[in-house]
Amino acid sequence: PVVHVPRPREIIDRRQLAEGLDAAAATLREDAKRTLLITKLKAAHITGTGVIRERFEKNRDSGVDTVAAHSYLMDQLIRILYDFAVTHMLRRGVPTKGERISIVAIGGYGRGELAPLSDIDLLFLLPYKQTPFSEQLAEFMLYALWDLGLKVGHAVRSVDENIAQAKADYTIRTTLLEARWVWGDQELANELIARFKKEVKRGTAQEFVKAKLAERDERHQKLGDSRYRLEPNVKEDKGGLRDLHTLFWIAKYLYGVSDIRKLTDNGIIDEDAAGRFTKAHEFLSKVRCYLHYLTGRTDNRLTFDLQREIAPRLGYGDRAGATATERFMRHYFLVARDVGDLTRIFCTLLEEGQPKRGMARIAARWRQRTIDGFL
Repeated sequence: PVVHVPRPREIIDRRQLAEGLDAAAATLREDAKRTLLITKLKAAHITGTGVIRERFEKNRDSGVDTVAAHSYLMDQLIRILYDFAVTHMLRRGVPTKGERISIVAIGGYGRGELAPLSDIDLLFLLPYKQTPFSEQLAEFMLYALWDLGLKVGHAVRSVDENIAQAKADYTIRTTLLEARWVWGDQELANELIARFKKEVKRGTAQEFVKAKLAERDERHQKLGDSRYRLEPNVKEDKGGLRDLHTLFWIAKYLYGVSDIRKLTDNGIIDEDAAGRFTKAHEFLSKVRCYLHYLTGRTDNRLTFDLQREIAPRLGYGDRAGATATERFMRHYFLVARDVGDLTRIFCTLLEEGQPKRGMARIAARWRQRTIDGFL
């Protein structure tokens, strides 16, 4: 879901920055313009990420709000970069229909969730084949983003190419499921989203579910198939964020929802299950943010040293019979178990092809906590 970012101009004031760049660029040579742009964008990125981190660490902003704020900051930087390139760096006459281009966020960034040091996945969307203008624009923007020290995954494809590749490749299909227009030609992005829904999604729900389940099982096997590893990977391990993403993808593919809680309106899951999903998502997002902030890397492994650092930051203290770290990890594994229960039940019932009838059983399954007489 799109999360409201409070006081966004404290993070970045796009209009003010863009107007300052436009005024300064009017008197500069081309090489000086680019230097100015990179300098200003880098400063804005450092300031913005600093504000977001301070809110997270000092004001106790939630993990979900924090990844949404990073996504918001990146949106604004990309918009400024695009406008500057088109206005000041790539002069041209009246644009032709073939020179239309849309900047689309895909993957986690498309979902509006960008962890502090995560890669940015961009799609440069074209109406037809690539033109000299679209090639120059994509190249200029990518080099600028790399100069800012950002990791960018990208693709340059037409609408037809996206549809064809999405039909043949489930990875591309999943990234396009989360496609979100950022800037440029919005009608082009809308066309892609509409055609994806009509030509790719329609009639393929069960095969998508099976593919996602197989992908999940393969990932679990590769990583040891346990949610109780002593140094778990918060994103990829069983019971981690990727399992929640799998549930989100399936829900969006089948029901078109961007918020799991909306499934309660359709009677697909009850409020308790939706609440557990929301709490797990928040907890794991917060832990992942701390991992990125404390290590300065995209490593999502919760090592013993980091467990000791993060526990007090999340409010855990030593108690009789349990240290702060032990209490934190106990909570972590309880969350991982909840994620496992919810995704397993959800995916199994969908695989049976009876979501509306079967999902009503989730509430009862949550309450079953006895094994051979033991609670």
